[in-house]
Amino acid sequence: MEDEKFMQEAIDLALKGMQNNEGGPFGAVVVKDGVIIGRGNNMVLATNDPSAHAEVVAIRDACKNLGTFQLDGCIIYTSCEPCPMCLGAIYWARPEKFYYACTRSDAADIGFDDDFIYKEIDLNPADRSIPAYEMLREKALEAFKTWDEKEDRVAY
Repeated sequence: MEDEKFMQEAIDLALKGMQNNEGGPFGAVVVKDGVIIGRGNNMVLATNDPSAHAEVVAIRDACKNLGTFQLDGCIIYTSCEPCPMCLGAIYWARPEKFYYACTRSDAADIGFDDDFIYKEIDLNPADRSIPAYEMLREKALEAFKTWDEKEDRVAY
């Protein structure tokens, strides 16, 4: 029953954000030890930030509240299967697990189709619909080398 309660909170956030014209119908919560520590709804329209998806907003809120960049021991509940960006954010945050309600097919049915991004990932960067080209790699490797040699770095 706890899981359903947290998922319902994510769904309620999706409805609230949509009704407030903050963004699409997506909501998420982050839970640790049975307590919601992060909340988010889609804020793309309210913030003019294309990365302000519900999961990202909730992860940012939870990390701020915990004072850490990882969500060890946390569970994320999201009203929809995450898009590729949000899925990446979830993996970087390293929660214990996550639950979703609607599927990406359900999202596609109402105009939020991320399938093209999944397909783009497998393409050669120069062949993508937004082409990408490597440049100044040798110079940029200097920063990587410095990081690799940094004795007080925090691994994440």
